[in-house]
Amino acid sequence: MSGIGKGIATSSIGKILQSRGYRVTALKIDPYINVDAGTMNPVEHGEVFVTSDGMECDQDIGNYERFLGEEMHAYNYMTTGAVYLSVITKERNLEFGGACVEVVPHVPEEVIQRIERAAARTKADFVMVEIGGTVGEYQNLLFLEAGRMMKLQRPDQVLFVMVSYFPIPQMIGEMKTKPTQYAVRSLNTAGIQPDIILARSSVPLDKPRKQKVSVFCNMQEEDIISAPDVSSIYEVPLNFEKERLGDRLLEKFRMPVRKKKDMSAWAERVRQARNAKKPIKIGIVGKYFGTGAFTLSDSYISVIEALKHAAWAEKRFPELHWLNAEEYEKDPKALWSLRDFDGIVVPGGFGSRGVEGKMRVIEFCRKNNMPYLGLCYGMHLAIVEFARNMALMEGAHTTEVDPQTKYPVIDVMPEQKENIAAKHMGGSMRLGSYACRLQAGTKAYNAYRVPRVKERHRHRYELNNAFRERLIKKGLVMSGINPERDLVEIIELPDHPFFVGTQFHPEFQSRFLDPHPLFLAFIQAATKKVSP
Repeated sequence: MSGIGKGIATSSIGKILQSRGYRVTALKIDPYINVDAGTMNPVEHGEVFVTSDGMECDQDIGNYERFLGEEMHAYNYMTTGAVYLSVITKERNLEFGGACVEVVPHVPEEVIQRIERAAARTKADFVMVEIGGTVGEYQNLLFLEAGRMMKLQRPDQVLFVMVSYFPIPQMIGEMKTKPTQYAVRSLNTAGIQPDIILARSSVPLDKPRKQKVSVFCNMQEEDIISAPDVSSIYEVPLNFEKERLGDRLLEKFRMPVRKKKDMSAWAERVRQARNAKKPIKIGIVGKYFGTGAFTLSDSYISVIEALKHAAWAEKRFPELHWLNAEEYEKDPKALWSLRDFDGIVVPGGFGSRGVEGKMRVIEFCRKNNMPYLGLCYGMHLAIVEFARNMALMEGAHTTEVDPQTKYPVIDVMPEQKENIAAKHMGGSMRLGSYACRLQAGTKAYNAYRVPRVKERHRHRYELNNAFRERLIKKGLVMSGINPERDLVEIIELPDHPFFVGTQFHPEFQSRFLDPHPLFLAFIQAATKKVSP
């Protein structure tokens, strides 16, 4: 089912195979008619991750990158919409030679071609394909059919791993296997027998449960792998290794171990994270948290993971708190509670809801030497707040919120005006990696320690260069510039412990073993605020 950990399981299997000396890549299939994830509501679908080549995709692509330490690309992601669009385009171009184009086999064949193309481009020994959704849903039947056809074509080269949930009803207190039995039966109706079951539950599977699943699901006991809840997702590969998952996969593929498994650096960082006791308290100010009676942190998952990576590297326990921007609009006195935090992050976003509350938080951070990191929209609003209160531009704003503002310090990019007018919205933002030249002596330069970097973008609005000099004269430092178009990429305040805003999304390039330099610098500044 959704959210049970298929992405983490895929990433973890890849990490294990990497440790055996193999080259791996991963693909995510989303069963949505959307052509990409860019138009999906983050509250419903979670974060939109952006690859270096500009694909707006599912957050699991971010998990793949964080675990594998390698860049994913547009060919690592597909949706039902993208597959159908490709098939229809080929039909319009007469690429089917006048044949009747049918859902089966032509749609599954397109899926298989995309998988093979990714394998060829990455020269991978293993291609892991994660099929989104739940077994038995109408939406993913075509992808299961593609898997069945691949297994038929190359039986020794395809294995199926099923991630299934084993509930423990509180009123009973006993783990139940029946949902998994029915899930396997549903998979069997699609012509697929799982080779491995990853048994997700709050606790490890015991032997009686493994025996029962083995009998009723027609599997060997050693192919039923326990996958209990863990304190950190980065412990999952180590847990799978304890269950000999890597060995079983290589045995089934009849492939040799190229080198002794080496996950020592990974295990050491996991140990460091587990032993981090001294907390660092970070507030994340956003609006994509609430979904009914529940809190959804997936909307900002890359930000969350980047903060964790940096905190663990500094041997701190990351204590993250969700702060609703609208509360600071209703009750300005609530701002004083921010003194309890060691640092504040305002992540990316869109629209006017909660904007004034975010700017009140930003002003508090600026005035009270609170370490602040603004990401994309968080940079825009920091500039608006500075323009209003330091550069005396009363009513300054972003034209995204106030198109009639007298001081449009943040304005839509010229080429984006055409996209908006034509309602050409999907896949049309400034997307992917762009160069950023850093100014020596700034906090940004000191964090990166190199004069030039490349970072990933996802936006339509930029700092308006017409107001650039006026803001600089009032003390705002433009520490990162895109050299090709002279666009401001990073702003900061010089006489502040840490007040930095980025036009790009540095969280997309943070890794478990390699925290992003700006997040690391932010956490280091925040630790100095922490009382010893």
